[in-house]
Amino acid sequence: MTNRFEQVDEVVADAVTLVLSQRADGQWATVVCPKSAHESLTADRITEPMAPKDALSGAVKLANQLKIAIVVQDPDGVWKKEWGELYRDESE
Repeated sequence: MTNRFEQVDEVVADAVTLVLSQRADGQWATVVCPKSAHESLTADRITEPMAPKDALSGAVKLANQLKIAIVVQDPDGVWKKEWGELYRDESE
């Protein structure tokens, strides 16, 4: 079964957001988890830029640990199909 990830346009207050970007020096990603996403967090958590695959792995671990959703912000089309299905919630 393929993993499915919702694509969003901005960081989501109650989820772990994987933020992908294409820069002149390559493809990068950060993981953003706002304090508002879980009662155990005392501050926003934002990683340093890293390889997208590593960031995805870390984002999934964090989301599973906190038992919250994970979403993907990908304005530059960095997402690779082998990572899973990226979809948009059209009901919003």
